[in-house]
Amino acid sequence: MPIQSMTGYGRGEASGREVTVICELRSVNNRFRDVQVRVPREYMALEPRIVQTLKEPFARGRIDAFVRRQAARPPQAVRHDPHLAAQYLRACKAIAPDAEVPWAFILAQPGVLTLDEVDVDVSAEWDVVDLAIQSAVADLTAMRQREGVALVADLRTHVTHLVSGLDEVAQASAGLDARLRARLEARIRRMIADRIDNDRLLQEVALQADKADISEEIARLRSHVDQMEAILDDRAATTDGDAAMGRRLDFLIQEMNREVNTIGSKAAESAVNHRVVEMKSTLERLREQAANLE
Repeated sequence: MPIQSMTGYGRGEASGREVTVICELRSVNNRFRDVQVRVPREYMALEPRIVQTLKEPFARGRIDAFVRRQAARPPQAVRHDPHLAAQYLRACKAIAPDAEVPWAFILAQPGVLTLDEVDVDVSAEWDVVDLAIQSAVADLTAMRQREGVALVADLRTHVTHLVSGLDEVAQASAGLDARLRARLEARIRRMIADRIDNDRLLQEVALQADKADISEEIARLRSHVDQMEAILDDRAATTDGDAAMGRRLDFLIQEMNREVNTIGSKAAESAVNHRVVEMKSTLERLREQAANLE
């Protein structure tokens, strides 16, 4: 499935013999899947079914659904009670036998005319409701996919910047052992002149070089970049068919940020620290954009 943004709008409409149903969907970012539905009173019994239908196509995001029902017939019917009307008329005649009793007066009395709600067979209208929902889902999905294409393009740009920074870090850290030895030897000479123990110097250089070695972090960071590119290319293998790509990207960015922080804490030279700051900035932009993906 193509990567989708979590932001979008969709509208669907369907008509049956006696009813037209309109469904509007609005989608925004959310770490999880959250479906909120507003339906007319007649469709209250269908609400759980509507929620379940809207959950299936989406892995993440808050989905607000608005369902409207437009019936061909009015939702109320007028019921009349002729026996009660006759009783009112007889009562009026008993009180004033010669008086003219207008029918408007009789009809205005309580219970003579009443409005009854028309029962709606919602199960018979489900096919129309479902068709409107599916049309809205297709419209929303198309918009989310278009947004996803733009987001992926932006993410690729940031990944390219990150790889460039990583290459510069690897290049800047090359030859670190020799530079550490030279700095240590110069420092020791300043302190103890010519009383240098070469064996002790080598041990100290090895210890400092081990502490400053960032080769493992660079290797892991490159592996994370490869995995991110595989996800963006939609070729990453997963044992969970429902795993949201945005969630996997978010996890990878957290791991990448951890490796960059470690590189920054172990870096023994300002050239590396400068590039680490830039890489952190790039990762923050990656995180912000990945948060928009499903």
